[in-house]
Amino acid sequence: MVRQASKSNQKSVRFVLICAGLLGFALLANFFWASSSHLSISSNWAPRYSRSPNLYIPPKNPISHKRPKDGSDRLLLSATFQDLVGPNLEWERMVAAPVPRLDGAAIQINNLFYVFAGYGTIDYVHSHVDIYNFTDNTWGGRFDMPKEMAHSHLGMVTDGRYVYVVSGQYGPQCRGPTARTFVLDTYSKHWQGDFPPLPIPRYAPATQLWRGRLHVMGGSQENRFTPGLEHWSIAVKNGKAIEKEWRTEIPIPRGGPHRACIVVDDRLFVIGGQEGDFMAKPGSPIFKCSRRNEVVFANVYMLDDEMKWKVLPPIPKPDSHIEFAWVVVNNSIVIVGGTTEKHPITKKMVLVGEVFQFNLDKLKWSVIGKLPFRVKTTLVGFWNGWLYFTSGQRDKGPDDPAPKKVIAEMWRTKLKFND
Repeated sequence: MVRQASKSNQKSVRFVLICAGLLGFALLANFFWASSSHLSISSNWAPRYSRSPNLYIPPKNPISHKRPKDGSDRLLLSATFQDLVGPNLEWERMVAAPVPRLDGAAIQINNLFYVFAGYGTIDYVHSHVDIYNFTDNTWGGRFDMPKEMAHSHLGMVTDGRYVYVVSGQYGPQCRGPTARTFVLDTYSKHWQGDFPPLPIPRYAPATQLWRGRLHVMGGSQENRFTPGLEHWSIAVKNGKAIEKEWRTEIPIPRGGPHRACIVVDDRLFVIGGQEGDFMAKPGSPIFKCSRRNEVVFANVYMLDDEMKWKVLPPIPKPDSHIEFAWVVVNNSIVIVGGTTEKHPITKKMVLVGEVFQFNLDKLKWSVIGKLPFRVKTTLVGFWNGWLYFTSGQRDKGPDDPAPKKVIAEMWRTKLKFND
């Protein structure tokens, strides 16, 4: 009797172990299947290179979201939130800039591309200019900026010889702004510092030359967060102010920094931007940056002969950090990269990986290409059919649009427009 009971118990234990083993094997197989399925989805925008290590061949467009199998309207968002569909472009890697830059500035005069200032790291800012020659694709001609000049969040524009540098942030982290304005003579590399200062310091104000006047508007106020609505102008000629004071102009409809400001066919355009920005942590001796809520917008405004702000079709998605990320080609405005609204789940900053075209004849936006990676505060130029971009802060990878590495890379692609 005892032996029979013992044998029965052994059979029961063996049966339970076999069932547990089968269940574990099934769970393990399901895990590996799910993992491989996720990898096949998330890697479909991974960079691929041809035998030439400098030629980027873009893969298919990324999957930005999918619907659950139960047929509900709830969206399952992936980390590529808000990536828009666009044609592939072949990007060629060029010689990198001498230093990485974030929130730097750039001006193109003919075949020369002047790249100014910017963060190297959050604790270190550059105080010099590098020059890229589009004719022979080389960097050279470095020279220093004035010691009193801001290092990031600059307002900047050129008349083809003189570069006007307005306001901006002085120093690393989230230090305060300056109201100083400087003028660079690109022929002599001489700086002029006696230009009338801006009435109030500003971070990243929209800046342009229009009808003989230097226009400065928007940006962030002295606390780095509150949007500025003010709009000033001053008459200029040959790198000099021909008025003693700035004149108050019609306020911009929506304030804030990090927007593109462009003049085409005697019309002034202001595109994108944001309200709010990082602020200095209260009491921090180094003005350590502290995150605040930002609202990125897609608004496009225009001034023309009527001197009233007109609302134009918005950019395809909210876009900020694009003040030097544009060029004008064939009566179109081209915008490269930037930042958009935060990810709705992770709440992290989302970088932009698209190239946008605004056709000024049709007043119509389109996506004309994808970048080799998402990137903000790009510095953009155009020469002999090639669209170039350098510097900025790129994403963490194909599946994570949050910002990570500050770069010095230079890329170019043959620019092609939609009809």
